[in-house]
Amino acid sequence: MVESSEPSRKRPRVGRRPRHSQSPASSSMRPMVTRSQAQALTLRPGDEPPSTAAGVEMEESRKRKVGCMASMRAESPECAEAGCEATVGSACNCDSQQEDGGEGDSEDAESSHGDIILTSSYIGELQGDQELVAKLGLVFSDPCTLARSFPQTNPELAAQCPVDVEDVRRAYACIKAKTTDKAMRDLQLLTVNAVAMMSLDPCDEHDNQMNAVLILLLNPSITEYTHDDSTFLLPELCSVILNQPSEQKSLLMRYFAAADHLGLVQSSTPDAASERAEGDHMCFMQYANIFQSFVTRETNRAAKSVAPQPSSVPESMPKKVCLHSLSGCSLPLVAQCLALMNSYNTTHGIVPHSAFYNDAVNEHIDTKEEVPRFRMPKGVSFCNYPFLLSPTTKSEVIRIESMIHMRTELQDSFFRAMFSGVTCPYLVLEVRRESLVRDTLYQLDLKMSQDLRKQLKVRFVGEEGVDEGGVQKEFFQLIVRDVFSSKYGIFKANNESQYYWFLSQASPTKDMLEEIWLTGQLIGLAVYNGVILDIHLPPVMYKKLLGVSATTEDLREIDPELYHGLTQLRRMSDDELSFLERSFEIEYDDLGRLRTHELIPDGASTILDAANRELFIDRYVDFVLNKSCAKQFAEFKAGFDRICGSSYVRYMQPQELELLVCGCSDLDFGALESSTVYDGGYSRTTKVIEYFWQVVGEFGDDLKRKLLFFATSSDRVPIGGLSKLQFVIAKNGGDSDRLPTSHTCFNVLLLPEYSSLEKLRERLLTAIHNSEGFGMI
Repeated sequence: MVESSEPSRKRPRVGRRPRHSQSPASSSMRPMVTRSQAQALTLRPGDEPPSTAAGVEMEESRKRKVGCMASMRAESPECAEAGCEATVGSACNCDSQQEDGGEGDSEDAESSHGDIILTSSYIGELQGDQELVAKLGLVFSDPCTLARSFPQTNPELAAQCPVDVEDVRRAYACIKAKTTDKAMRDLQLLTVNAVAMMSLDPCDEHDNQMNAVLILLLNPSITEYTHDDSTFLLPELCSVILNQPSEQKSLLMRYFAAADHLGLVQSSTPDAASERAEGDHMCFMQYANIFQSFVTRETNRAAKSVAPQPSSVPESMPKKVCLHSLSGCSLPLVAQCLALMNSYNTTHGIVPHSAFYNDAVNEHIDTKEEVPRFRMPKGVSFCNYPFLLSPTTKSEVIRIESMIHMRTELQDSFFRAMFSGVTCPYLVLEVRRESLVRDTLYQLDLKMSQDLRKQLKVRFVGEEGVDEGGVQKEFFQLIVRDVFSSKYGIFKANNESQYYWFLSQASPTKDMLEEIWLTGQLIGLAVYNGVILDIHLPPVMYKKLLGVSATTEDLREIDPELYHGLTQLRRMSDDELSFLERSFEIEYDDLGRLRTHELIPDGASTILDAANRELFIDRYVDFVLNKSCAKQFAEFKAGFDRICGSSYVRYMQPQELELLVCGCSDLDFGALESSTVYDGGYSRTTKVIEYFWQVVGEFGDDLKRKLLFFATSSDRVPIGGLSKLQFVIAKNGGDSDRLPTSHTCFNVLLLPEYSSLEKLRERLLTAIHNSEGFGMI
């Protein structure tokens, strides 16, 4: 800590909290947020976290005197000289008295006391708890003084964050190591007081306020600190953050992302860039984990307080909680700070989105209760914070959301039938296998929007199968295969990446646009009805569906060869570029005809050089990913949004939407074996069951997918892996020559009790190789 005194001249009060006739230390209230106010502050997913109203009234039951710490009275050496006592957690009495005495007295007071700047080295030199607490009290009594502590002395690091984060950590570690439990309790009261003063009397210089917030957050015990009424301090500190102007919140996020505590400045090592990136990752997540640990603890605490589950529910089943039921409703304030970090991370790509998933929330969230509350105008729900939810949880939210819509449409259909005649309560598609696309396009075109929200039922003409889920799964598999085939000329697969993308056409026909619109609807219907598809669309397609801008990296999956060429272009010298003699005019294939396109106005006469090559690359990528397929993608998105435009899908990340549509790629049959249920007298130790898993263990991935298709009508793995598939093996009689059969609607494999391993292998392979079509058993 550094103390300076210059009696010869007046020193300006830069960043100093204004003095008041009644100091914050004597204020009677601290701002807290009631349940109703927390609900008003609840974010809707995708919104910018709002600033809370300054000076929010706290609950009457939680009123407390700010700075009431007379029991912690200690003498400061400087104050002793002036003949006064400094109460820890409040401003020095002599300072305020001298200020009332006039400008000259104020100068003397400031010169005699000096500015106080804490550092870890100075804290290490202090002797005894009394001196340490007194010094900390002088600093923590004024948030602006606290904000000037622990300054970053390295200019390059100071540009990232003005606070020496590592020095703050050392200071807290030093305090904990050298003080008694009573002094640590005093530090807690000082911190509580500082937060209360920042809430009631914000510093005029917001940059300084952010410095103080950063210093307080770095306290390892900040998530444990409570008020006298046992309410936690962290939500109130989050309220201080949320009250700041948006530019200051962004500034704090930049401080969070700074890697200054790792000392990763310019380095001559080859791995300097990657080390710096890893530092940003570690530092950013350390701050995120402060808020995450609070969310985790409160969620687990709420789960423990839930009433015992009925005896019919397995003890291993996690207890379910709802956000609105958490006491005090302070968790949304902490979640909103996480939302700020998630928004900043989305823009800057510091860590993967999965880093924000909260395991406790995903384990205990009661989706059946949370989804209806999320749909309320001011509902408080974990669904308001989608960054906390894993893809598995989000898929469950979408499933329940779809069930609510289907139930509503079913009820409406009955009511409409009472007044306007018979109305089908389901979305029924009757199609021929040889004319899937044409029949489906014709029938969907006749449906109203509300009809598409009904539960889907598919019937293949000439077949007896009743659709309880299995028929529609095969329907989607077959029609998607047709739509993406070359005979329709809508999509084209890249030979290297095997991803499908739109064919470049300057003037696509009306029939083609209708088929593209149908494809978008089919994918939307599959998501709405919980069917996983075997399609190979590039990640950029899901980005565009969710409104995320495409980048140069997205070209890698669509056209690896072109991506490689543009990457090479960045490394060429001026002479090499001149040798190419390339202009801003490109050529592309339009159904066998060679067409040209100018990337910029007068592009044919604009020569590519080192000065404009980045523009060339950006415009080329934009043409391939956007302009060349603008009409086709507009129809595709319109079809998809007709089904899913207002669903929870819009709050997913592109990678999560891809998982929702295509499922997981991990064929972990060990997980499937562990989660399989047996019926009809079979168990895991039955001989034929042991034969079955032995044979399946010998299968390659192709045969495993065929087995999945035979038993479930889909060869795709659901989100979360095969352990999430409710797979049942049921006994279907004794030893016989009958083939295995399945109830694909319920994922049930009907297996006769074959007498030998060889017989089971031969019968099972015959069945899975001839598994198309439905009949009545």
